[in-house]
This record gives sequence, structure tokens and C-alpha cells, in this order.
Amino acid sequence: MPSIKQLGILFGGFLFFSFQNQPSLKGTWEFVGGIYNGKKEGAPTEYALRRKYNITGYEAFAIEKGYKTPKYEAGNYIFKGDTCVDTETFSAQPSKITNIPIHYIYTLKNDTLTLKGTLPTGMRVEEYWRKIK
Repeated sequence: MPSIKQLGILFGGFLFFSFQNQPSLKGTWEFVGGIYNGKKEGAPTEYALRRKYNITGYEAFAIEKGYKTPKYEAGNYIFKGDTCVDTETFSAQPSKITNIPIHYIYTLKNDTLTLKGTLPTGMRVEEYWRKIK
């Protein structure tokens, strides 16, 4: 039978891990490249793709000098362990993934966010986003 001290340590550990801050993507991130079905692609050179994240959602913009900046996508995200579940709720163009949760394994290292997963279409993706604000 565990002692009171052992139970206290166990309960304290439980509380410590229960109240750890969830990761946040809050800020502005710019797409810097990715790998799609094994094929490496760089960021576009004619325009920049940026996502503005708040605590639970994001809006995505295509920024091209001299043109209006349109929102091309919006959605929500939540974290579950090492997975970021992203659900696109708006797309300016026809999309096969609107309202379909996509599970990405994510890593945050310095100013870089990596999202790695498989889209419902079967495409394997690994995207890199750099935090700019």
C-alpha cells in the first residue's frame, strides 16, 4: 500500500502535468517551403503565404506587392499530445478538405513550425512555417 508521501508525490505530479500550458501558435507565420509526396518545394517567389494564428484559429493570406491581400483560407486548430488537429472552415477556392479535421504531427523549434501529415486525398505533406511576428 502506498504511503501518504508517495500518494502526495503522485497527486502533485498529476496536478503539475494537468496545468501545463498548451502550446500556442499565436502570431504571424510565413510559409517557407515543404515536401509533398516526397517532392521538395520552396516558398513561392511572386507572393508570400502567411497565416495569422490566434489562440484557437487562423486566417491565411496571399501577399503580393501592389495587390489587395485576399484571405484564401481560415480555420481552427487544437493540440492533442504531439498532434495539431487543423480544420479548414473557409476556403476562397473549391476545397476537398473544408470541415474535415486533419491530424498533423507538429514540432516547434525556435521560430519554425513543422506540420507533417497525410491529407484526406492521400497526399503526404510536410510544411515549414517561420514565425515573423
